[in-house]
Amino acid sequence: MARIRTLFLDAGGVLVWPNWNRVADVLRARGIDVDPARLVDADPIARYALNEAQVVPAPDQQRSKSFFELVLLEAGVDLTDAVESALAEVRAYHRRENLWEIVPPFVKPALAALREAGYQLVVVSNANGTLHKLFDRVGLTPFFDVIIDSELEGVEKPDRRIFEIALERSGAAREETVHTGDLYEIDVVGARGAGLHAVLVDEAWLYGEADCPRIRTIAELGAAVMGRMGLMGPMGRMGRMGDPC
Repeated sequence: MARIRTLFLDAGGVLVWPNWNRVADVLRARGIDVDPARLVDADPIARYALNEAQVVPAPDQQRSKSFFELVLLEAGVDLTDAVESALAEVRAYHRRENLWEIVPPFVKPALAALREAGYQLVVVSNANGTLHKLFDRVGLTPFFDVIIDSELEGVEKPDRRIFEIALERSGAAREETVHTGDLYEIDVVGARGAGLHAVLVDEAWLYGEADCPRIRTIAELGAAVMGRMGLMGPMGRMGRMGDPC
């Protein structure tokens, strides 16, 4: 029975979300009217489509380009020249500032509760080199002991080397570590390849056949680790036994 002391967390889709209001404003400036709520609803569907289409082995920045296009198509926006011009502006902003700048209201309380429960928290993200600056800007940095940005490390998930970097930098033991992310082929497969436990964030509950614990948000993570996975938390509390991931 493993005792889990460290939680690795993905960033996008787990801690931060794209600013779809900003995207809608950029589109609107070019005469393209789209409700930001439609983009929000399309977001998890587009992420799932990327995973299912096995686009995930591509580099992260190539996936980001496909992701924006998939979101717009799912929201009913045709990929016209004007839309491509808007996306170029969005991507330029993302390169400078990071578009994943929305922190849902449940995130900070969940992180505070996990730290209060005694977990060490580490971010392991396929990012573009701006993650530290973004977390400083949105007030997430104080919750984490280590922040790993793949662009700065020169390796990204699912490559096990990025998890090895996170383990070494945090001093965590792999058998005492759970990684949580929102893309099965990137996060679950990558974590397992590095010998870690894994939890999948399935916001829209689309991964019905996934062979690992699923949660809708990280507000459910503590219960998932100590319950569905049959593991013990850092203070020794133990939930019911379940199927391990």
